[in-house]
Amino acid sequence: MRTLKTLLANNQNWARQMEARQPGFFATLAQQQRPKFLWIGCADSRVPANEITGLLPGEMFVHRNIANVVVHSDLNSLAVMQFAVEVLQVEHIIVCGHYGCGGVQAAWRGDRLGLVDHWLRHVREVAERHRERLAALPDEAAKVLRLCELNVLEQALHVSQSPVVQDAWGRGQNLSVHAWVYALEDGLLRDLEYCVTCSEEVALWYAAAIAAADRRPAGQPAPVPRLDLPAR
Repeated sequence: MRTLKTLLANNQNWARQMEARQPGFFATLAQQQRPKFLWIGCADSRVPANEITGLLPGEMFVHRNIANVVVHSDLNSLAVMQFAVEVLQVEHIIVCGHYGCGGVQAAWRGDRLGLVDHWLRHVREVAERHRERLAALPDEAAKVLRLCELNVLEQALHVSQSPVVQDAWGRGQNLSVHAWVYALEDGLLRDLEYCVTCSEEVALWYAAAIAAADRRPAGQPAPVPRLDLPAR
């Protein structure tokens, strides 16, 4: 098939439903985007940022790559961050990984997959940095779960240390960096207890988040308090 008729039909139905629920939605959205959030997540098709956070188009700026990696050599992620922080003036950067991440699993096992192996070296470096911590866990499953969490915390640390974020804090810009992880098994997000709002907090929050991870079973981060919110 030269055209994906099902997807095009789905799009038409979705657009009609959105316009019926909120007349003028697309006309307003087309004028300007004003998201408060930048999401840096994994490219995994099972982790759609807007859907799992209950946000509409225009409410979240999104960057995704394999294993939600943020490194100083990746101009793609740095450009996204700069645009989000300096132009869109987002207030929150959320680094979100997920359990069952194929990239993290491949990095841990040392799988040879081709070009992506170069990218996953960043995750392998996280594993090496926390080698003793991971070795203390009881089995391979626990080690991979913990590496998913540690990788998120390392990438959130990289975001916090980036010139884009450091300069924003230097200007007094209201900006916070968060580390979350998503569980495919229940569809719920977990907060990894890292929330940084200024340069002085980075080392303290990172150390506290690592210590908090050490105190709980791998794969069971601190639950987010339940709120009784009305359905959108």
